[in-house]
Amino acid sequence: MNSEPGRSLNAQYQSAKQPVVVWVIFFATIISFMGLGLVDPISPAIAQQLDATPSQVSLLFSSYNLITGIALLITGVVSSRIGIKWTLLTGILFIIVFSALAGSSNGIWQIVSFRGGSGLGNSLFIATALSAIVGLAIGSTAKAIILYEAAIGLGISVGPLLGGELGSISWRGPFYGVSVLMIIAFLVLLLKMPRVEKPKVKSSILDPIKALKFPGLFRLGLTAFLYNIGFFTLMAYAPFVMDLDEHGLGYVFLGWGLYLALTSVFIAPKLQVRFGTVKSMCAMLTLFAFTLLAMGIWTDSKTVIIVSVIIAGLFLGTNNTLITTVVMQVAPVERATASAAYSFVRFIGSAVGPLLATKLAEAYSSAVPFYTGAVFVFLGVLVVAFGRKHIAHVDQISGHS
Repeated sequence: MNSEPGRSLNAQYQSAKQPVVVWVIFFATIISFMGLGLVDPISPAIAQQLDATPSQVSLLFSSYNLITGIALLITGVVSSRIGIKWTLLTGILFIIVFSALAGSSNGIWQIVSFRGGSGLGNSLFIATALSAIVGLAIGSTAKAIILYEAAIGLGISVGPLLGGELGSISWRGPFYGVSVLMIIAFLVLLLKMPRVEKPKVKSSILDPIKALKFPGLFRLGLTAFLYNIGFFTLMAYAPFVMDLDEHGLGYVFLGWGLYLALTSVFIAPKLQVRFGTVKSMCAMLTLFAFTLLAMGIWTDSKTVIIVSVIIAGLFLGTNNTLITTVVMQVAPVERATASAAYSFVRFIGSAVGPLLATKLAEAYSSAVPFYTGAVFVFLGVLVVAFGRKHIAHVDQISGHS
């Protein structure tokens, strides 16, 4: 940002020296990602009460992530025509409606379908929110992304706790909870977010696909595809082997999410400065892969599974900030386009992970999904390590900021 916008926004600064609009989007992002974590504690309850298999319940994650990923290809088209504010509001509106419909459903396939609708809303929101925070925040791109990742971490950490409390009343509660919270986010954005100028050049649906021709961005997307299979093996499948009630699952994923939030803000920047992006990413992904491996070896130990899930938040939070920071700088394309391209590939992996994990468990044993997830994450490490020449230059550009 140049000095003129900085002066015009000066009156809106809060103690952290960010415009009010950035904090509005930050708040809405927290609520949006609470919707993802809310489902975790109720997965076993849905399977039991609706007479569904774990693989059918896993489709609550897979349908949501698949539609999110595919729809991310159109977010730039939409936001460049109706503007950032109305793209965010439209996405939130979809989430409000489809979350309420999921809560009103009486069968697993209805819920799966409505979760897909929520995924459409999520796609409009998340890519636009990231580019908006990066574009409107004061300071470096890295610091803006840390703010965005902190919002994700807070949402993911608080979501399971609220989901456990509401889910202990009824499995429908978390879906209605998401709807109510997003109504609050909708009203806050509607009233507090100013109109942001539309881009001068309208985006094409092919822009994110074309952006993947840049080797650095493609490799980061492929890495995210691979490690998100492991990520969602842990998130969607682990609740079925913990043997905990809704409250217990809520507290476990609260710990996981808190570690994810704290490391994304405080640890990732320090590691990037000390060791550089590529080495830090490889280290975090390797540690996460070993965590999944331990979960496979000691699947019968509830204590090991619980501790492993919580510890995994340390590695995932750090890696998420590192990889997102690089994505926004690695290719000579608009930030929104880079975000959409990367997230498109990443969410496809997020859709594969839950279904693959539960199918493997049903076909073989409860340990196989964790072993498989570890293998995919290790492959992600290799993609980063052997593609470092396309990524490492970002450290020199940013000066480790």
